[in-house]
Amino acid sequence: MHFEPGHTVGIDLGTTFSAIAILDDEGRPRVIPNDDGEIETASVILLAESGHVIVGPNRMRAAMEDPQNVIERIKRYMGMPDYRRTFDGREISPEFISALILKKLRQDAEKQIGKIGNAVITVPYYFNDARRKATQDAGRIAGLNVIDIMNEPTAATLTYAYKEGILGNPEVRVDKPRKVLVYDLGGGTFDVTVVEYTPTQFRVLATDGDVQLGGVDWNDRLLDYVADTFKQRHGIDPRESPQMIQILRNDCDLAKIELSEKTETVIHCRYEGRAIDVPITRELFDQLTADLLQRTADTTLLVLEEARVRPEELEAIVLVGGSTLMPQVPAMIRRILNREPYRGISPHTAVAEGAAIHAAILEAKYRGEQSVLAERIRRRLQLVQQENVNSHGLGIVALDPKTGKTINHVMIPRNSRIPIEVRRIFKTTKDNQERITVQVLEGDAPDPFACSLLGKCRITDLPPNLPKGSPVEVTYAFSAQGRVIVTARDKTSGREARIEIERRGVLAEEEVDALKRLADEYKVD
Repeated sequence: MHFEPGHTVGIDLGTTFSAIAILDDEGRPRVIPNDDGEIETASVILLAESGHVIVGPNRMRAAMEDPQNVIERIKRYMGMPDYRRTFDGREISPEFISALILKKLRQDAEKQIGKIGNAVITVPYYFNDARRKATQDAGRIAGLNVIDIMNEPTAATLTYAYKEGILGNPEVRVDKPRKVLVYDLGGGTFDVTVVEYTPTQFRVLATDGDVQLGGVDWNDRLLDYVADTFKQRHGIDPRESPQMIQILRNDCDLAKIELSEKTETVIHCRYEGRAIDVPITRELFDQLTADLLQRTADTTLLVLEEARVRPEELEAIVLVGGSTLMPQVPAMIRRILNREPYRGISPHTAVAEGAAIHAAILEAKYRGEQSVLAERIRRRLQLVQQENVNSHGLGIVALDPKTGKTINHVMIPRNSRIPIEVRRIFKTTKDNQERITVQVLEGDAPDPFACSLLGKCRITDLPPNLPKGSPVEVTYAFSAQGRVIVTARDKTSGREARIEIERRGVLAEEEVDALKRLADEYKVD
């Protein structure tokens, strides 16, 4: 593993807020505040004059800006080739926009700790390969050597183990591995993960989530309620104005936060010379968002079932993400699991702190004595091992003999422990078949068109007169680093084809390099 000169940090690149952290001289994860003294930076960008952007502006300033100059919720578009915005006469991608957020985090932190060369960046466990590669590319564009892309719930588990004094501590004796459930409801994404751990071994048992579910969806329910109420009263819809949507998004977010402390609040809406005050009780808010909460409850129970873990076997239920501060979340956990959630870590910074711990673990193992970590900390962290599972099924396109239709034949099911290698025998579909094409998929849906095509490999010049039903062996391997290797071998002739797939993003390598040069030119405040 290659390290650049400078510090190694952990970064939580969030939908609504982001944070950067490092392990201090005592081996404690520490979040590095930005220039305004805040431990989180809003993942919002104002496009100012040419070559100049403002990252994490004041909430009210962002709300009053021209919506054409405001970019938010960009994490939801990572890995999507169709998203584009234009600035300075150029199309800018989600990777570039995210890179500007990372550049802000890095430059503010460097004023306090010195040069930063390397980073671990976190993503939701349920991010697919394209989204992970997009995040990695964003780090490169920001001038960071991204040594790993880490799953957010795993990061939170490391923070939990550190706070409990267990992480890498050889003096702690456990009779059997402990289990924790991490419920991570952030601004724009949701994950549930069950992790089994000892002081030196962390193993993910099961995970599931939704990359299009988060706190902003709760905000939007409030926005729609206020707008519908305004329309009923005055006959016009404030949602027809992008500026009003932006203002209401801010006001509804503030109202949601206020309802975490109070049982009632009021949202004021003024549009085209007319106004209305809309009272919102906590009970009404819970009713408006009940289906969103239920989706998280269903996922939580599903993950426990897939992990084969009963609620009473859990040592702790760890709540992560600012949206877990809504009272309805811990109330739901108590209702479905009959357990009190653990509140010993900050839901805002636990992921960044865990990323910093993971960064230090990698540094201790691969940088050795060249690391800036104290020797006693290096020794302790070098003991820690981590095992993950795949969050999406991996398969190939095959013909269903019963229906004659093509299907996604999943060879490595979701939540399989990685690294893993499996073999299956398939058969040719017709007489005198001259070639075999293996299409490699990522996804769990039976329909291949609902999955992501990772790549193809072909065996050509098969033996003449090959009968229908001749055997073809397919070997499918998935490494801990996210590399997919598929080999297809015709058992009759011995001919084979192989494809090795590393993370592929929307951007080509030369595009990433060009965007890095462009990001270097931008002034970021």
